[in-house]
Order: sequence, then structure tokens, then C-alpha cells
Amino acid sequence: MANYSADVIIAGAGLAGLATAYDLLERGKKVLVLDKDSAQALGGLARLSFGGICMTDTPQQRRTGIKDSPELLHRDWLSCARFGDGPEYDMPRQWARFYAEESHQIYEFLDHKKVKFLPVVNWTERGLFVPGNSVPRWHVVWGTGWEIIDKLMKALECHPQRSNLQLVFDHEVNEIDFEGGKVVGVSGRRMDDGTDYTARGEVTIIASGGICGGDMSFLRENWFKDWGEPPKKILNGAHQYGDGMLHKAARKHGAWLTHLDKHWHYAQGVHKPGNQRPDDGVSTTPPRSGLWMDSTGRRVGPVPLMGYADTRWAVEQICKMPGQYSWMIMNDKIALKELAISGCDYMTSFRYKKRLKMAKELLFGNRELVDRMINEHDEDFIVANTLDELADKMQEKQLFGLDIDKEGMKADIRAYDETIARGEKYMWDLQLTRIAQYRKYRGDKIRLCKFQAIDDPSARPLIAVRSFIMARKSLGGIQTDLQCRVMQPDGQSIEGLFAVGEAAGFGGGGIHGHGSLEGTFLGGCVLTARAAVRAIA
Repeated sequence: MANYSADVIIAGAGLAGLATAYDLLERGKKVLVLDKDSAQALGGLARLSFGGICMTDTPQQRRTGIKDSPELLHRDWLSCARFGDGPEYDMPRQWARFYAEESHQIYEFLDHKKVKFLPVVNWTERGLFVPGNSVPRWHVVWGTGWEIIDKLMKALECHPQRSNLQLVFDHEVNEIDFEGGKVVGVSGRRMDDGTDYTARGEVTIIASGGICGGDMSFLRENWFKDWGEPPKKILNGAHQYGDGMLHKAARKHGAWLTHLDKHWHYAQGVHKPGNQRPDDGVSTTPPRSGLWMDSTGRRVGPVPLMGYADTRWAVEQICKMPGQYSWMIMNDKIALKELAISGCDYMTSFRYKKRLKMAKELLFGNRELVDRMINEHDEDFIVANTLDELADKMQEKQLFGLDIDKEGMKADIRAYDETIARGEKYMWDLQLTRIAQYRKYRGDKIRLCKFQAIDDPSARPLIAVRSFIMARKSLGGIQTDLQCRVMQPDGQSIEGLFAVGEAAGFGGGGIHGHGSLEGTFLGGCVLTARAAVRAIA
């Protein structure tokens, strides 16, 4: 049996674990980071993300005239979270206020590592029936999430205390070890040969991610009951080792797990080709000028589904539909201007920091991405020259015995296009009025068509995208106090045990409540890491 030791043991080498390790080195601690995955997968989901972070009162906001404040962010957070009144909401409420007041810590941490942000702040999750983000807050990293992990690793590798850090991969952590009522470390097995190991330290930190990806049965067990039965088909966009193993180990020793039924799923997932896991998915960013249709091809209404408004509400509506999946109808012009994929692998101009290429895509559309999605994702992407042909091809991909209502679909599209043709003064359609509002912000105007009809001969071919609910983030987790100590239901902490990042519900076992303002996941990883280190040191 192999034996390791350090001052602090961290289970998980994602953003939360690595950020914790960095600040611990700053405090002179000896740190051991254990991860089940290979060294090539260092950084977990954060490395593969698009790299948007929710922060307030930043230099980017101030330079572009955006008037934001911790108070406004907190008010928006509460509107989106819809916290309940039970004791399980006490710590999430405190963490929500803490994030709003201390998001500058996230900016300072990343700026110190020379992570740069795009000058124009994006405006996501604006809300639909209640306020979401009142102002733009989604700060996109120049270089995507890949850049965050790359810069953080470079900072770790050149740290004056680098010799105090040990990174060990292909090591599963499956048990939390106690002696005398105190956590003394962890134990597990090596992934390569199956042999056991132990790791001993004064402090143990769980940074192992959520429950949404590695064990879909655990996700289904904890499905939000108000949404009814979980969809028969859910795509998996979470980490393959996000299986809740350490959640269960912590609960066995008295940890309080809260809000496991609250998840952040995406509403427009498509199959990811060439992967080993069944139903691996990636999330499209719903084109706001496209028409979001139900599983029979009829437009969703009376309130139309639309991106950038309220993702959780969209997921809820789709869960009520027959088949629990949807279609997005657009044309080539809309796709070129508005189609995007959540993740660094597809948004290559951002990931590889190609300024001229990005400028060209913003001005003329992302031809490379559209062609790639059509060619590589033909399981879900359909191309046709007429609505009749499109409907027939959609019918070939129908699931669960459902049929496309061809005539109804054509009538819905015709009604939408005729509204556009009447002119802006007569656009009563709720989607068009929202597009008009979105286009008033310059960060949206450059990426949004101006009232583009669907069945426009000059904008063909027509494109239909079959979309599914895609699991992504756990909003609940191990409840922690503001020092990231793991809590028990009686309000006492477990000595020697901490949790950070998604494992802790990004703070307090559910900092988001029911919904997220977006960009709070990466931000929550950094903020919980910094809070834990201050408490430990």
C-alpha cells in the first residue's frame, strides 16, 4: 500500500482544487492534490468551459459605462435563487451575499495570474418573469477556460514554494478517514493497477465536483420533483467522474448534503460525436432569432422560449413537453451570426486568441463552426432547402413515436415571418420585442440578426437542430459554513474536513438556490478556495 502525507490533502484537481493549492502554497503549507483522472485532463470541466465569470464593479464594466454594485448583484441573485425558508437555506443565503460582496477576490486572483478578459462584458440570464442579471456581468476570459487552467498551472509551477506541492493523478479517493472523531486524511485505489493507498494530513478538502456526470442513476434519484419524471433521454455534459462518491462518503460520516435535487441543466444539448460515453453532449447557445419548437415542431408559447433569458424555466417547459426534447429552427444566416457552442473546443478563435479571426467571425459569421456542426453533428443537425423537406427530415429523427406536425410548423413559421414583414412598428411578437431590446446593448447587437425571417430564400438553407436536456452542474452539495468547513445537520462542523467548488454546491451546499445568473460556477470555485485557505491558515 502506498502512503502519502502533507499538511493539506485536496481531493480533486479541478479549478477549485488547484486554486486552493495555490493559496495554500502562499501560506507555506505542504499540499497533496489527488485526482482520479489522468494528468492530461488536469483542470476538469473548467478547462473545457467557455470561461465566463460573473463579477461586479469590474474595470471592464466601469470602462464601458456599466453601473453595477454588490448590492445590485445580491438583489438579482435573490431574485434568481428563490431561496426557501428552511434551515437548509441559511448557509446558501449567507454565501450568496458573500459572493456579491467579495467577487473582487475572484478578479484579483485571476488578474494576478495574468488572466485577461474581453473588453465587452456579455449579458446572460436576464430573467423572464423576474429579474435576472440587471446589467452585463458575464466576463469572458480571452483564451476560454483553457487559459484559466493554463495560467494557474504556470503560476503553480513557478511558485517559490513549488517543492511543497505534489500532484498525483490516476488515484481514486473513495473514503474519508477518521481517528478520534477527526478527519486525518483519505484512502482509495490507483486507477492503473487497482492497488490501495492512504494519504494523511492535518486537513482534508473535498474538491471532487458534483453529481451530474459520472452516475446518471444518482442524478435521476435526485431529480427535481416539481419537474415531474426525468426525461427518458438526458445528454451528459458533466465530468465523467462527477459521481457523488465523496458526497456519499462524507454523508456516511455525518456531513449534511443539501439541495441535491437542484441542478443546472442546459436546454439545448446535442450529441457529441466520437466520445466513449453514451449520450455525451455539448450545449448549443440558442440562437435568439431562431424559432424554438416543441417535439412535434410547433412553436412553444404563448411565451416563446428564447436564449439569454431564463435557462431553468426553459428546461422546466421542455420537461412538460411530449418526449421532453425540442427543435430549434433557423436558417444559414441566423446560424452564421448567432450559433455558438458552450466550450473551448468549438470556439477556436477565443481559445487560441486569434483576434483577426474573431473579428471576422463577428462581422461575417462563423462559417467554420456552422459547417463543423452540420458535418460532425449530423445526428441532430438537419439541412434542407424547403420547409416541406425540413419537416420530412425532422420526422425521420423523431423519438418515442412522436410525429412532426408539418402543416402546423409551417403555419407557425409563416406567422412569425409575416410579423417581421409588417415592419418594426407592428411587431407584437414577444420574441421580436426582446430582440429589439437585446440589440440596444452593443455586446449583443454585433452578434444578433436584425429581425431575420426564417423562410427567407436569400438566407437558405434551412437548419433544424434536435435538442435535449443536457446535465451540466450540481447546484446542491455538501453544506459548508463561510469558512468552507463541512457541516452536520446539528450545526456542528466536522473537524479537519472542508469542501470547495461544486462539491460544496459552490458554497453552503447550494449558493444558487433554484437558478444561476451564469458565470457563478467558475467564480464560485475560486471564491470558496480562497475562503477555505483563509480559515485553514
